[in-house]
Amino acid sequence: MNILDNIDLSKIGELLAYSPGHPLMFNSGLFLFLFLGFIVLYRLLYRNNIGRMIFVTLFSLYFYYKSSGIYVACLLLVAVSDYLIGRILGRSTNRIARKWCVATSAIINMGMLCYFKYTTLIVDTINTFISRHIELWDIALPIGISFFTFRSLSYIIDIYRSKLQPTTNLLEYLFFLSFFPLLVAGPVVRATELLPQIRRRPEVSSSMFAEGLFLIMTGVFKKVVISDYISINFVDRIFDAPALYTGLENLLGIYGYTLQIYCDFSGYSDIAIGIALLLGYRFPINFDSPYKSASITEFWRRWHITLSTWLRDYLYISMGGNRVPLWRNYFNLFITMVIGGLWHGASWLFVLWGAWHGLMLVLHKLYRKLIPAQEHSGTKAQLLHIAHVILTFHIVAIGWVFFRADSLTVVGEMASQIFTQFHPEVFTQFATGYPYVSALIVVGYLLHYTPHRWSLALQQGLEKTPLIAKAIIFALFIFFVLQVRSSQVVPFIYLQF
Repeated sequence: MNILDNIDLSKIGELLAYSPGHPLMFNSGLFLFLFLGFIVLYRLLYRNNIGRMIFVTLFSLYFYYKSSGIYVACLLLVAVSDYLIGRILGRSTNRIARKWCVATSAIINMGMLCYFKYTTLIVDTINTFISRHIELWDIALPIGISFFTFRSLSYIIDIYRSKLQPTTNLLEYLFFLSFFPLLVAGPVVRATELLPQIRRRPEVSSSMFAEGLFLIMTGVFKKVVISDYISINFVDRIFDAPALYTGLENLLGIYGYTLQIYCDFSGYSDIAIGIALLLGYRFPINFDSPYKSASITEFWRRWHITLSTWLRDYLYISMGGNRVPLWRNYFNLFITMVIGGLWHGASWLFVLWGAWHGLMLVLHKLYRKLIPAQEHSGTKAQLLHIAHVILTFHIVAIGWVFFRADSLTVVGEMASQIFTQFHPEVFTQFATGYPYVSALIVVGYLLHYTPHRWSLALQQGLEKTPLIAKAIIFALFIFFVLQVRSSQVVPFIYLQF
């Protein structure tokens, strides 16, 4: 009997077609299967620059189609419009015309983003103040629209600021905007960082290969082993019904979510950067052990670095940055963080999260201005640093409550339980009742606070191993992940943004 007779082609077609609510994700078996086939063809087209660009672009567009279906048209619209606007902007010397080019790009990108992401929030907010409610049709949010609109808009602004020459190749720009490792959840890599790499043949050195493989394994471990497990088995339960748990359990739930969101998003970034390294492209680091920060200002230099620098360069500086009176500088900083919060989602809780961070940044700057930093050495300096790290961690953790909670009621219930029903005596009961959750939270934080040189040593050790050994290590790692992973594929948190 022919083996092909046992293959149900209709099932394969359903698997490869767009399925609402089931995007193609890095942590799925389907992506691993497709990527193995992709890498084979990619290597065959390695020396053919045009063929390789066409192949990668088509795969990227398919990747986005699997995530958002027909809304791949939004990506194509942004790519074509900003490519043409960039060409016009590059040839124009008239100041007014150049400003109109930037304004047109902003209207297209921000208009599209606002329509899909904020229409429902705006209408629901209006409905709370009027007696006759406005009826609204269902508006689906294309996955990753916040990321590719920001990347495309920065391309136009960089041309306007004479930091970049516009590309004359539409395929090149479409490659940049749709490159699948970056497409749905960042990092927010700019044209100045990727376009020069697209124009040359990608080279994958032994160190790049080892680094890419190490980052992929690190990212999968963070996401699948730590983030998904503590989310499903503990954190979600606490945030769904905080009043049913003691204050201690609520506090541990906040600590759990603080670890979960870091492992989830930095895990995605690690996988994306690792995949790009295997293909010969290097992206900037996106997370740098953010919970080691000794101030809220330092935290934003370590957390989601590509987004925070985007907001700084294209929003904060455009509003005047620190080139304005002090009160205006603080206002610019606060508003930048509020907008950054709103960027994360169409909810007033995200605005409150952004406002919290904006307020903390302003207060930190005021503190530094009123009380200049003093030099300390020895044990006193170490103790002060540890105290600052602990304080910063809890400032960030408080903000994550607004980020994760479904309503202010949940926030209030968690605060009430922590301050009125703490019951520290249940800690032993918690540790025995949630042994794996407890162990993973401890392991996750220990790994986060280990010195960077330890992970670098592991990466260098992987580089020195023979190729067959690398393959065995990766296969054993995948086997381990398959044994411990959740029964369902859990989407990355930032896919909703």
